[in-house]
Amino acid sequence: MQTVTKAELLSRKKEFLEKMKNEIFIYPTDTIYGIGCDATNIELVRKLRIIKKRFDTPFSVIVPNKKWIYLNCEVSKEAEIHLNYLPGPYTIILPLNNMDAVSKDTINDFDSLGVRIPDHWIAELVEELGKPIITTSANEQGKDFMTKPEMLSSHLKNNVGFLIDDGEIEGKPSKVIKVTNKGKEVLRV
Repeated sequence: MQTVTKAELLSRKKEFLEKMKNEIFIYPTDTIYGIGCDATNIELVRKLRIIKKRFDTPFSVIVPNKKWIYLNCEVSKEAEIHLNYLPGPYTIILPLNNMDAVSKDTINDFDSLGVRIPDHWIAELVEELGKPIITTSANEQGKDFMTKPEMLSSHLKNNVGFLIDDGEIEGKPSKVIKVTNKGKEVLRV
């Protein structure tokens, strides 16, 4: 596994944007460190499911921008209110209109998608990539979520291409809000 700082990544941005399309990687956000890959790359998403031992539940994604959400998700008046929280420490689960927007293994058999735009420089990188990336905590099932690179397990370290080291993050996982035509439900505070 390769470790790079923000400065190193930005000085070699073209190279790392290409790596983001072809590798599983660990990255900082405004909440905690995440592990992910290009959400449209079915092979990488399947590999990430095996690494995380997360086979049934859908993954959420960091989207390139709000326009992507409006193009691919059903955005009701209620949803618009919650999308105003973005960028920020929120994941908004919305009905997915375009089932080709992410690989089928991203959502499994669900018809909704958790979307996120962190209030963090990583969101600018995803926007430049132009593709959604999987966002899930960089930890093994049942273990503490990762707030600094030193917490990375050897299992994950051995299964990712690179880690973007942004130092310690003092955060907690994002708040999760599910919005449907029946209203909203807060799934994680």
